[in-house]
Amino acid sequence: MTSALTLPTPGPVAPWPELPGARPLPFELDRLLALRLPNLVATRRFIHAHPELSGQEHDTAALIARELTAVGLTPRMLPKGNGVICDVDGRPGGPVVALRADIDALPLDDAKDVPYRSTVDGVCHACGHDVHTTVLLGVAALLARLARQGELSGRVRLIFQPAEEILPCGSLEVIEAGGLDEVTQIFALHCDPNLPVGQIGLRVGPITAAADNVTVRLTGPGGHTARPHLTVDLVDALGRLVTEVPALISRRVPANSGLLLVFGHATAGTRYNVIPTEAVAAGTLRVLDRDTWDKAPKIVAQVVRDVIAPTGATLDIEYLRGRPPVVNDARAIRVLSAATAASLGPTGIAETPQSMGGEDFSWYLETVPGALARLGVGRSTANADLHRATFDVDERAIAVGVRLLVCTALEALAGT
Repeated sequence: MTSALTLPTPGPVAPWPELPGARPLPFELDRLLALRLPNLVATRRFIHAHPELSGQEHDTAALIARELTAVGLTPRMLPKGNGVICDVDGRPGGPVVALRADIDALPLDDAKDVPYRSTVDGVCHACGHDVHTTVLLGVAALLARLARQGELSGRVRLIFQPAEEILPCGSLEVIEAGGLDEVTQIFALHCDPNLPVGQIGLRVGPITAAADNVTVRLTGPGGHTARPHLTVDLVDALGRLVTEVPALISRRVPANSGLLLVFGHATAGTRYNVIPTEAVAAGTLRVLDRDTWDKAPKIVAQVVRDVIAPTGATLDIEYLRGRPPVVNDARAIRVLSAATAASLGPTGIAETPQSMGGEDFSWYLETVPGALARLGVGRSTANADLHRATFDVDERAIAVGVRLLVCTALEALAGT
């Protein structure tokens, strides 16, 4: 993305979804949302077409800052210039509630045939962060109107966070920059293609898994494939590593801990008749409960050593701690439940299971209570899962997300 580019002219927008039982937003905010919706859809498509990788979201952040300034707010950049924090100031002395959206994209080609397909080779919004960003921009405009009218009973902090998809996590940058100062509760949405538009997945307690990165490097003297007995066969060692270790570590922990090690990358050698001198495997370790997450590095190191020892290979393990599970606070879920019923109607609430996916929103919840909800974005056609090159959303979910987060902020301010 380049900050010199301007947003496209709004085009046709899909009709709002049926929301039986939903109450109108206060102070004619629904009318304002209807007026702004074409621009929000255009913004989402622009961000989708101009994605930026984790840590490099400078132009996305600049666009966000311009949009916030245009509705009368005063955004401030994170120290690296790739994220934005913006307070919507209501009545002085009131509580501070935070809403967070992540803004980074994935290193993945966009395989969709749509007008807003990614224009950046090898980079794609395949996790819905473009929707998260757009929803929070829509919330900003509506809350700014409430603040000007004197109808906001506290302060709402809008956090547009970089680097959710990598380690170290962008949420830690936000916290270090004072993003949680004075905050009493924090909330976020994440796109869920398995839920239809108008449904919000809620859960008390853990809703995601802990997620770490594991890289194992094997080395040996190399040699000829005709004489593996005279050297260390690293391809054989690599095969044992990626097939035996995941099964063995699951036997070292309780079955209900849900520990899962999956290698997504493995490489060794360059020629069919040369035993290589180096082999590498890298993957993610995911686990459902916090206690097992704390023990995981030692368990993985011991099992890897036990499996590789008979091969004679020298090994180096890089275990990069990622993020703990997102554990939703019960009080915060009550806020989201009330907001969902108000904004979408009583049928808008859906029970959602704990997923094996990781989310760095968990680091915020280590400091202040809050909750992550799943925003239904499922399309009528076959859904593409998150992190797939074909992933897309039903854009009617943008209005749903805006209504929900506005109600969430108002409910949280009223109940704090």
